[in-house]
Amino acid sequence: MNGESESVNPTVVLHPTAIVSEKAQLGNQVEIGAYSIVGDDVVIGDNTVVMHHAVVDRNTAIGKNCKVFPFSSIGTAPQDITFQDELTYVEIGDNNIIREFTTINRGTAKGGAYTSIGDNNYLMAYTHIAHDCRVGNSTQFVNGATLAGHVEVEDFAVIGAFSSVHQFVRIGRNAYVGGYTVVLQDILPYAKISQARDAYNFYGPNSIGMMRHGISREFINNVKDIFRLLFNRDLNTTQAVEKIQEIYAELEEANIIVDFISKTKRGFLKNFKAGQVNNRR
Repeated sequence: MNGESESVNPTVVLHPTAIVSEKAQLGNQVEIGAYSIVGDDVVIGDNTVVMHHAVVDRNTAIGKNCKVFPFSSIGTAPQDITFQDELTYVEIGDNNIIREFTTINRGTAKGGAYTSIGDNNYLMAYTHIAHDCRVGNSTQFVNGATLAGHVEVEDFAVIGAFSSVHQFVRIGRNAYVGGYTVVLQDILPYAKISQARDAYNFYGPNSIGMMRHGISREFINNVKDIFRLLFNRDLNTTQAVEKIQEIYAELEEANIIVDFISKTKRGFLKNFKAGQVNNRR
């Protein structure tokens, strides 16, 4: 159907040049802009706007109050050479901003079949979220941030401009990854890291980002002390974790970090060169 056809939902605004599958479900006050395409079995929630020249391909669900900017491509097939056109999906929550030229691919059968994004995320221009990624809530992806397949990004994390994240890596909650960083291992919750040429820099907790989300100074200082133990050159990771559990057993922040470490598959980033660990308060 197009903007001149009778819509099942009379509150939907379709530009005459838009192409919308008859199998798509559009909520109240949805707007589909000029030359945009909405494919089969797409569900778009109330008050979401798909601007001109965007594509929302098949088997994609987008929640309420989202804005999809021009030339974005959502729900297209994964960039996986083993993909055989299996039935896979993209699920996107509410209140997300998806800026120009962002690409979000469907999942793969071997990876769980879903690429999922939560609520209140801001994906800036040229962001790429590959197949089977799991993105939480209130994250920020700066221009050109790129996730390979099967990456997990937890709530409130920030991925800097033109940073790339290796497949199966996890980015912990409230973590900050500086621009132009190549992330090859997990980034701990609350950590602030960046890369300069072949060296990684660790700046302790992402204090500013944490305070912006209402986290107390006491919590931040506890995280800083936990990091000091983890990156103590006299302790290996097992010893450091045991010491954290002994000293900070009752603290939520300690339990979050220890649990994250216990689930790592690629290890977490800690190969910082001498003199590059910055633990200033």
